[in-house]
Amino acid sequence: MANCIATAAPEPRGGIPCCAMRRALILLLLTFGLTAATASAQEPPPAPAPAPAPPPAEPRIRAAVAVAGIDVGGLTVAEAQAKLDQTLGPLFAADVIVAVAGKRFTFKPRKAKFVFRSDATAAQALAAGQAAPPAADGSVAPLAVAPVTRFRRVPVKTFVEKAAKKLYIPSRNAYVRITLRKILRRHSHEGRRLNKKGTRAAIEAALADPALPRLLKPGRLAIKAKVQVKDLGKVHPTIITIDRSSFRLRLFRNLRFSKGYGVAVGMPDYPTPAGLFAIRSKEVNPTWTAPNSPWAGELAGQSISGNDPTNPLKARWMGVSGAVGIHGTGQPWSIGSRASHGCIRMSVPDVIDLFRRVKIGTPVLIG
Repeated sequence: MANCIATAAPEPRGGIPCCAMRRALILLLLTFGLTAATASAQEPPPAPAPAPAPPPAEPRIRAAVAVAGIDVGGLTVAEAQAKLDQTLGPLFAADVIVAVAGKRFTFKPRKAKFVFRSDATAAQALAAGQAAPPAADGSVAPLAVAPVTRFRRVPVKTFVEKAAKKLYIPSRNAYVRITLRKILRRHSHEGRRLNKKGTRAAIEAALADPALPRLLKPGRLAIKAKVQVKDLGKVHPTIITIDRSSFRLRLFRNLRFSKGYGVAVGMPDYPTPAGLFAIRSKEVNPTWTAPNSPWAGELAGQSISGNDPTNPLKARWMGVSGAVGIHGTGQPWSIGSRASHGCIRMSVPDVIDLFRRVKIGTPVLIG
């Protein structure tokens, strides 16, 4: 065996030997670990974390709530919105048809910028149900909620105005047809017009409520004539006709023959004009201004007073057309002939009698 010489480490002076210190440290560590293990074994495990609370249930619309006939009771707002889009959306998109007098006019909702707010409608259905809870016995009354819509009214008004123009038929007043020997009455006719205010209201109501019919038949209103047959006598209290071929003037009062007078009419070279005229002026003992015509001779352009015996216009003047009129004559033998320069001559007694019977505006038919 080899010689072993144990060499001891020098011990510190006055201290504990190194080996003893190591043994004490190891013993201390073992004791601490044993104590910690024992303490750990004696502590209870930590309590598990509490589970999160479930989210609150989404509110639902009360039972027996409907929108335009669509039941949304028991649905959430989102579910109700989806149902309304599916059921009412196509109805709102349908055209509105106005049918009148065999004609059809189509109004498209998009022209009015129409919008159906299904979200707002569903929210209103929820709020309406909450505002009207079930009764004490649990019963609920049916509740109708109007759809929330938005559209412009100006396009509706424009559409109705255009349709009204095409449907308008003016009324026709009663009138008289004047012939030389009789006065014929013609009846009035009613006109027709579209009730524009009512039609606009019906279109707007149909746009806002899909439960209403989209085919509208508003009809037309009658337009009464202002002059009826019974009024013709007041409209034409007197009428004069002059038959040049028979040299006869006829006076009609209240559309019936009243009196006849003999007259003279224009010469072939100066014919009395034919047509429908009216009494435009009336004068007693009128002044005569001679026309600038060869037949007036040296009197051409001169004015002769009514008291002058050379004045050919005797007693009365009733102007008819331009320089043509009805007047008295100092040549009564000319009555019944073509003797004047276009005027209608009457005897002085007859022209005075006729003058007082007619007014300015009286129709005069010359034929």
